[in-house]
Amino acid sequence: MIKAIFFDFDGTLYSHATKQIPASTLHALDALRNQGIRLFLATGRNTHELHKLAAILPRMDGYVLINGQLCLDSREIPVMDLPIPEEDMQTLLQAFSTKEYPMLLVQQHGMYGNLVNDAVRRVQADISSPVPPTAEYAGGPVYQAVVYDDGSHLQPLLDRLHQCKMTRWNPGAVDIIGAAGGKVTGIRHFLEQNGWAPEEIIAFGDGDNDIEMLQFAGIGVAMGNAAPEVQAQADFVTTAIDDNGIANALQHFHIIA
Repeated sequence: MIKAIFFDFDGTLYSHATKQIPASTLHALDALRNQGIRLFLATGRNTHELHKLAAILPRMDGYVLINGQLCLDSREIPVMDLPIPEEDMQTLLQAFSTKEYPMLLVQQHGMYGNLVNDAVRRVQADISSPVPPTAEYAGGPVYQAVVYDDGSHLQPLLDRLHQCKMTRWNPGAVDIIGAAGGKVTGIRHFLEQNGWAPEEIIAFGDGDNDIEMLQFAGIGVAMGNAAPEVQAQADFVTTAIDDNGIANALQHFHIIA
């Protein structure tokens, strides 16, 4: 029996073509709630972005934010956090301050970059998000670094990071987080808290940073708009987000009518 469902946001719940959550998805979420199934967001976005999305984001029972590095309960109170380890943080701060790469530092309540160029503007436009402000690091835990690079210049930085891992979510950008983190780490927290098994959850996603949770969940559903390599790792590939993808998958598994 399915107890909970974890949803990626961009390209899964939220359509960048229509700039909204499809009506069929909203109806499906209501049907799930009526059955007592718990709903969770599992996204690369942070708390500040969560608040900016408040007008369109349905109520959730918990939040796996910043790719699993920060988890909030239904009241948005932190229940788990995993900052980037100190040694690698110093390496990233050096690259950030010297502007070796266009980079964002992601903290609990906001994010800021070291420079803005066409690559940054292009990626932010892809996710319908404004270009974050530039600022200097002023202290406090950093949960994720976003590096704007197509992969051709990234290896020298990766070679200097020993306690982190990288996930690509856009052709022009990657997320760098602590090696112990990831969406599955955040999902495990909620499973342990509620006594659920992986077989009792479904995960929906469309990006490379969703592959791990699609493999972990009892049912991993890739959106029809997901890249082929993401679809290949899913238990089921539904239709695209703007073709009622979430509702169609839930109906396929007879979870909603």
